[in-house]
This record gives sequence, C-alpha cells and structure tokens, in this order.
Amino acid sequence: MPKMKTKSSCKKRFKISASGRVIAGQAGKSHGMIKRTKKFIRNARGTTTLSKADEQIIKPMMPYSR
Repeated sequence: MPKMKTKSSCKKRFKISASGRVIAGQAGKSHGMIKRTKKFIRNARGTTTLSKADEQIIKPMMPYSR
C-alpha cells in the first residue's frame, strides 16, 4: 500500500500537540491592525488550539501526525 500524503496547506499551518489537539496561529492579524482594538491585538498573540469541530476537519488531512 503506498504512503498517504499530508496536505501541504495543513503541514504549513497546523501542529499537533502532545495531547493530540490541533494548534494553529491566531486569525485576523495579517493587516488592518490600526482598526483593531488594543485588547484584540493583545489577545491574538501567539497560537491557539482549534475547537473539536475544526479538529475533525484538519486531522484527516494529516495522517501521520499522532
């Protein structure tokens, strides 16, 4: 049986944590920061874990990640 391929878009954007959750970068930070509130910019630093529903979409695209 040949190896399954990982979606290139997923390997660039997501990681799987040790507990099996999907980690992604925060959304809404590419441009337009001047109109965002200071609170939004502060809260959108770093990474976040996806919801269970979003994980079900991403995980099949990454077959070899735990």
